[in-house]
Amino acid sequence: MNKDILNTVNQDFINFNLDSDVAKLLLQNLEFNNVLIKEIVEQIEAKKKCKIKLPTWFNAKNIYYPNKLNIEQTSSEATAQYKSQLISGTSLIDLTGGFGVDTYCFSKVFDSVTHCEINEHLSVIVNNNYKQLKAHNITLINDDGIKYIKSSKKTYDWIYIDPSRRHNTKGKVFFLKDCLPNVPEHLESLFKLSNNIMIKTAPLLDIKAGLRELDGVKKVHVVSVNNDVKELLWVLEKDYSDAIDITAINLKKDKDDIFSFKIENESDANATFSEPLAYLYEPNSAILKAGAFKLLSHKLKLHKLNVNSHLYTSNGLKNFPGRRFKVDKILSYNKKLLKKEFLYMKANISIRNFPETVEQLKKRFNLRDGGTIYMFFTTNVNNQKVVLVCSKV
Repeated sequence: MNKDILNTVNQDFINFNLDSDVAKLLLQNLEFNNVLIKEIVEQIEAKKKCKIKLPTWFNAKNIYYPNKLNIEQTSSEATAQYKSQLISGTSLIDLTGGFGVDTYCFSKVFDSVTHCEINEHLSVIVNNNYKQLKAHNITLINDDGIKYIKSSKKTYDWIYIDPSRRHNTKGKVFFLKDCLPNVPEHLESLFKLSNNIMIKTAPLLDIKAGLRELDGVKKVHVVSVNNDVKELLWVLEKDYSDAIDITAINLKKDKDDIFSFKIENESDANATFSEPLAYLYEPNSAILKAGAFKLLSHKLKLHKLNVNSHLYTSNGLKNFPGRRFKVDKILSYNKKLLKKEFLYMKANISIRNFPETVEQLKKRFNLRDGGTIYMFFTTNVNNQKVVLVCSKV
């Protein structure tokens, strides 16, 4: 960490050039006392990524930023604050501290928090930033978190872990055993040091696969921000073996969408089916990841269009955790007729249980992106391909 980056002149230059072309800045051969222009540009690039993602850090003075990859991989402030609302207590240890966003938010609800980070450079940066943020109840440990907690044998109210995928993991499917640290391998020993564990994983992890690997899962939270699934949270309790709660939450500026259920309720639920009616409903991404397909129909008294379509319909408008549309037209998927109907039309295209991609459909029918028309290419209850032309409610 180059502390000269934090002097007033350099900080003023960084803040003034947040919207500048960094490639041009690199070519200007600018001189700074004890600081390379490359280091200044790295700070600019990383800080820009924090404006929306980490507003507390962005708006604080003398924050030192690691490379932009660290910023891309860290939790957003919104998801970190959500985590901190789920648990509380006297003590928590974060075994995979990273840039420390989650740790910082936990420090608001715990008396003392320990941040473990094996990367010495990153640990020094986080230490500086916590001082600037006046987070005085956080202890920083520059060590492997698993190694530290096992050797110290201290107990905590909560253990928090954010394992990362190994670089040699191929393909999209992954398991917790493929991550660092390997949580399933260490779970038994960790439960000797805390009765409660929270694990954060990437949304690519299959929920059923995670449940097979982990013992003591009490709750799973699927967390989206503005309809983009960001993470899965696994809340574990020592010796817990009862029903598992699933919460699908979509964090939004105005009002969060929340849908909760017990995992066995989905398999027990019975959905009803119908042709498209007056209104169409598209579940948010958190619900789709959580797999609450039949329960949406059962709980909200909505009809599914098809077993595999995951679109819902009703005659009367209802509150719904996702997007709502008025169905203006129902068209059979006849390529010749649709070419005349859609020629050069501007629309927002979605597919659900449909054999062609959005790009293929746009090319086939000369459709342009945008506008106020929403088209859903899908399959109805009679397994017929249809196009629903809608307007947003």
